[in-house]
Amino acid sequence: MRTTGHHGVWTAVAAACAFAAALAIAFAAVDRAAPPPSPTVAGTIPSSLTEERAARPSAAPLPRARPTRVTIPALGLKATLQPVGLTARSQLPLPADPTRASWLSSSAAPGENGTAVLAGHVDTDKGPAAFYQLSAATTGMRIDVSRADGATARFVVTAVAVYPRSHFPHSVYEDTFGPSLHLITCTGWDNTAKVYRDNVVVYATLNGSTENAPSRN
Repeated sequence: MRTTGHHGVWTAVAAACAFAAALAIAFAAVDRAAPPPSPTVAGTIPSSLTEERAARPSAAPLPRARPTRVTIPALGLKATLQPVGLTARSQLPLPADPTRASWLSSSAAPGENGTAVLAGHVDTDKGPAAFYQLSAATTGMRIDVSRADGATARFVVTAVAVYPRSHFPHSVYEDTFGPSLHLITCTGWDNTAKVYRDNVVVYATLNGSTENAPSRN
């Protein structure tokens, strides 16, 4: 659990797990010809941090560095990442540009030991947004996160879960023993109320890394 320095958001997040309501991360479109994919719940989500500590990380962690881009090749998902901090109300803001996604900068950096948290819009009234394809993720898929230090952290999806926004679990923000990545967007469109009722969370663990030229983003 992160408690100090840039890791000090956990208390704020835990106190705000109405924080799920802050993840109304879609500008809910009133009408859409092609709704986002329906998620397929799969994989095993550890029930506690203690349980996660029992698992040996599959790849060595990377030093902290700002992430610049997330890609899921099998889905065609590509989004530039914008570092954000929690608001005074412990809410996670999303970029004004819906084609970008947020990295919670007080969480781990992707590839660093701990849990890196990314969140993005699913759509807007103008069409698909950054994480429109995320709910189509399945276990075993690769997720690449480019970083400002030139490294690309490579993750593999281990689980996909759907939670009602009114009961979003604070465990999503808990640190893991090794490097992990949690991606969040909306799902469960209610066409009568014109809102998303649920959040989908894609869980992934570090599977390796590659070196590239340092990013200028």
